[in-house]
Amino acid sequence: MAKKVLIMGAAGKDFHVFNTLYRGNPEVEVVAFTATQIPGIDDRRYPAVLAGPGYPEGIPIEPEEHLEKLIKDLGVEHVVFAYSDVSYDYVDGKRKQVEAAGASFETAPARAVMVESTKPVIAVCAVRTGCGKSQTTRYIGRALTDLGLKVAAIRHPMPYGDLAKQAVQRFATLDDLVKHECTIEEMEEYEPHIVNGLIVYAGVDYEAILREAEKEADVILWDGGNNDTPFYKPDLHITLVDPHRPGHELSYYPGRENLEMADVILFNKMDSANPEDVKKVEATVKEHNPDAKVIYANSPLTVADPSVIVGKRVLVVEDGPTLTHGGMKYGAGVLAAKQAGAAELVDPRPFTVGTLSDTFAKYPGIGVLLPAMGYSDQQVEDLQTTINATDCEAVVVGTPIDLSRIVKITKPFTRVTYDLEPTRGPNLKDLVAATAKRVTAS
Repeated sequence: MAKKVLIMGAAGKDFHVFNTLYRGNPEVEVVAFTATQIPGIDDRRYPAVLAGPGYPEGIPIEPEEHLEKLIKDLGVEHVVFAYSDVSYDYVDGKRKQVEAAGASFETAPARAVMVESTKPVIAVCAVRTGCGKSQTTRYIGRALTDLGLKVAAIRHPMPYGDLAKQAVQRFATLDDLVKHECTIEEMEEYEPHIVNGLIVYAGVDYEAILREAEKEADVILWDGGNNDTPFYKPDLHITLVDPHRPGHELSYYPGRENLEMADVILFNKMDSANPEDVKKVEATVKEHNPDAKVIYANSPLTVADPSVIVGKRVLVVEDGPTLTHGGMKYGAGVLAAKQAGAAELVDPRPFTVGTLSDTFAKYPGIGVLLPAMGYSDQQVEDLQTTINATDCEAVVVGTPIDLSRIVKITKPFTRVTYDLEPTRGPNLKDLVAATAKRVTAS
């Protein structure tokens, strides 16, 4: 009799774990997924067309809060934990909950779900959300294209819509973002690569995605999400650490695995880091991955129009996931506002509506800034209403995308962008070039 398994996820790695480990395996029956972290991704089904033989009706996706009841009602024998950027204490709490309900528990095995590519794979990962993967992947993408190589950036999954339609997605132009009905969170990750001249792939079936990307790319650039481990076996594994959050590199799942597996450890945001915090993270790296090459980098900010900020009471809008499950208290927008001489950061909480009020209730530690939540049309509408209702003189947009393309901001606003500027350690461009050349030649 097939072993009954439940996979705990957040519409991302959970599906990849199923596809790589369990799909087509007659010894296992995945009876359900659970979903959390992202609103509106539960009460769906993983479609039969993706689930394959043995699942003619697909697989139900249930709210995680029903976990214990599902284990008992469905006769679940084994639970696999497959989402990221949560503390190891949190994971241990889930383990105890599952075992008390009568099932065994494991976290998704990192290496077992890595698909091998016929092309060089460079993976950019991190120990926490908000370490600076976006500017790092942009930097590496430019380095590779400057070598005359065609690069496919494959982004960690964010399939929040029709899963069957989203099995394999390709983005070559900004119009493709509209075609695929992308959320703000998806656009934040895809748009910078497209503007950089890279093709972006994403979706649900990551082996199928890889095979499509291999047809047109010389190099695969894995653009990791949260602090998750790579879905592809990397030829160069780069992990970012954040000296603003010393200790998190060991205490958040599965970032510690990224730290320990990495070929390169990249210390980002050195231009705004406390030297004592840098030393703490350096000691951790030396203890847990002494063979890794270590690179230090700044994350310089550029404000499109500083005059919008100087002396003004400003509302700062930052990347949503970095503030919510990423746990950061500020981002590029706050740093830029302070550097440019804002008179005050305005608290948006008295002015939030609808789903944004719910976000602050769920994540009360966000503080005096506004997360750009946009997982649904309603969240985008609530974001626009909140921005325009806030009693401020100007808006500082610190999101990775040009938010004004998505919402109409009726107040003066300016955008903050950020880049990667390596300063010490081995030359990152040389490491990237050597990896691409070595693997291509073999």
